Amino acid sequence: MVNRKRMVEEFLELVRIDSLTFKEKEMAECLKAKLSSMGLFVEEDDAGLKIGGNSGNLICKIEGNKDVPAVLLMAHMDTVAPGIGKKPVVDGNIIKTDGTTVLGGDDAAGIECILEAIRVLKENNLPHGDIFIVFTVAEEGGLWGAKNLDISRINAKYAFVMDDGGSIGHVAVSAPAQNKIDIIVTGKAAHAGMEPEKGISAIQIAATAISNMKLGRIDDETTANIGIINGGLATNIICDKVEIKAEARSRDMKKLEIQTEHMKECFYNAAQKFGGNVDFKSELLYPSFSISEQDDIIKILRAASKKAGVELILEATGGGSDTNIINSKGIKAVDISVGMDKVHSVEEQICIDDLVKAVEFLVSIITSVE
Repeated sequence: MVNRKRMVEEFLELVRIDSLTFKEKEMAECLKAKLSSMGLFVEEDDAGLKIGGNSGNLICKIEGNKDVPAVLLMAHMDTVAPGIGKKPVVDGNIIKTDGTTVLGGDDAAGIECILEAIRVLKENNLPHGDIFIVFTVAEEGGLWGAKNLDISRINAKYAFVMDDGGSIGHVAVSAPAQNKIDIIVTGKAAHAGMEPEKGISAIQIAATAISNMKLGRIDDETTANIGIINGGLATNIICDKVEIKAEARSRDMKKLEIQTEHMKECFYNAAQKFGGNVDFKSELLYPSFSISEQDDIIKILRAASKKAGVELILEATGGGSDTNIINSKGIKAVDISVGMDKVHSVEEQICIDDLVKAVEFLVSIITSVE
């Protein structure tokens, strides 16, 4: 039922569009035209205005012909850098980057799966309930489009977010919350050669704090990382200011709180030891979610996997996605693999067979809702 040639050509068209976070307008206009050509009415919300981007989320509703709960299909329109001037390369059954940019299959692959699935439903007159489609902006780095989505406009019981990797059939049913952490360490400047005793090194404070900190894999549910450190002006000046960006994640909110407090304590203890100061700020970027294997949405996935002939693999993931936000807004949501591989790198690629199978799985999901 999937038109492989059409799907590949459209996917290549989509990944060639520049669509960095907060700059999704060209992608949005392209998708508006595509949805409209299917006879669908599509709206753009005001999320772009709220977050300083040049486009809002796209929202579309397809009337069903079957009395079953409505579903929401989601994918995001933005890509990470380097993502300008993408040139996809078709190498047999693989579509890959040319090595200078990301491919942008994260998440053009999710978008394409949804577009092709809708065409398959229409062309084959397959029965289905109401379908809501949302293509979000600014998913990368903060899930800002989903956060600013007016969920009252989406009267769906289940959501299927097409934005995961792994073999087709992999479904993320649990994901961590993330705290975004910003730290400013303040010391005192002095001449490093003539009077270092009069200085307080912000770098030394930061180094001491980090060396005493639990980082990386904390346990099966929790991770932490120091990602960016900036500070210092010259080698002959005792550094008086260091700025640090870090994160902590956990599928257990209590563990997240404990890890974040531990990181804060390490910085304050180091500052006290050397006589400096610390400004430690933590912000919850998104909450965790966990779907029970007994939940109705899992029953739908099991039925769909049998129908599509794929092995259903329910997994916990270490990353966040729009799925976290949609669950927090009251719609049961899972994140489904579209086969993307080596994402966020210039080695990103995707297998055409996986794209086809992902569409078949999505069609089976939609038609398995009872």
